[in-house]
Amino acid sequence: MIAVVGHPGHRRVELFAAAVRSFGLPSPAVLPWVDVLRGEVTVPAGALVRVDSPGEDPAVDAMLRGPGCLPTRVEGSAAWYAGLLGGLATLTAAAERAPGARLLADPAETAVLFDKRRTHARLAAAGLPVPRALGQPVGDWAELRAQLAGAGLRRVFVKPAHASSAAGVLALEFGPGGRLRATTSVELTPTGLHNSLRVRSYTTEPEIAAVVDALAPDGLHVEQWIPKASQRGRSADLRVVAVHGRVTHAVVRTSAGPLTNLHLGGARGELALVRAAAGPHWAGLLELGERVAACFPGSPMVGIDVLPGANWRRWYVGEVNAFGDLLPNLPGLPEGPAAGLDTYGAQVQALLGTER
Repeated sequence: MIAVVGHPGHRRVELFAAAVRSFGLPSPAVLPWVDVLRGEVTVPAGALVRVDSPGEDPAVDAMLRGPGCLPTRVEGSAAWYAGLLGGLATLTAAAERAPGARLLADPAETAVLFDKRRTHARLAAAGLPVPRALGQPVGDWAELRAQLAGAGLRRVFVKPAHASSAAGVLALEFGPGGRLRATTSVELTPTGLHNSLRVRSYTTEPEIAAVVDALAPDGLHVEQWIPKASQRGRSADLRVVAVHGRVTHAVVRTSAGPLTNLHLGGARGELALVRAAAGPHWAGLLELGERVAACFPGSPMVGIDVLPGANWRRWYVGEVNAFGDLLPNLPGLPEGPAAGLDTYGAQVQALLGTER
């Protein structure tokens, strides 16, 4: 049987369950994240357990980051990460107690995928094209300025090491005459930093320093800002999904600014235009996606953020996501192994093929 760890009724769980049923199988058992974090989860015997995102549930967020931490708060990602690892350890032990049960994804790889520094290091060690990154920890704004000056970097992305969905990310630019600009979804308030659906820019050093100083204790990953290709005058990148080592889906994300996340005002672009612009270099994107997936052989699915060079001829790996498959109504690539299937159907198909 198949089971899924998630939030009952959440769209991620429902979309996966619909994919399972489409293959003639019974609906998967749902193991609530709340039960996992309370240590009360029971894994059914013989279950193949898919772990889905613990996000978008205030009660679970409070359990991961600690009571009193509002779901919109940006700070606390290190505590969230520690809570996630504790939950995965609890789930692993529960699966080991259930005869014949196993987790589909290796928790040790999930731990790497939720640390942008470790993910970047693994990709770089494999010789994959990644943005240049600062190799030293950043304790505060003063250290960040000094390290960037020493590295000669004037345009970078500053990312909380354990965050997702662009939470806390700053696109930071040092302009002529000492001008500064940080583009971000972070709202700086008297009560701390809060995630917002409105992207804004900070242009004074005290504001930017306050944001960086608040984020630094949770750990930061700082990497070079790669000038990206554009589509119809908008900055563009791609989310590529690889299932069991094969690229199955790709979606173009475009934005008027540097943050292309769809929930922050980004929009889906046109994949056909990308393929036409890339020409023979499109094959390089598919190859890159599969090389990234090979770095995480214990993860049956990874969502890869691919940064296209300005002329659609080169590709860089921006991030790799353990739960990067929430792309409703996106059909599989016609030449891929999951043509006509959504991301969840692709995973069920691969799982059944592997099990047989």
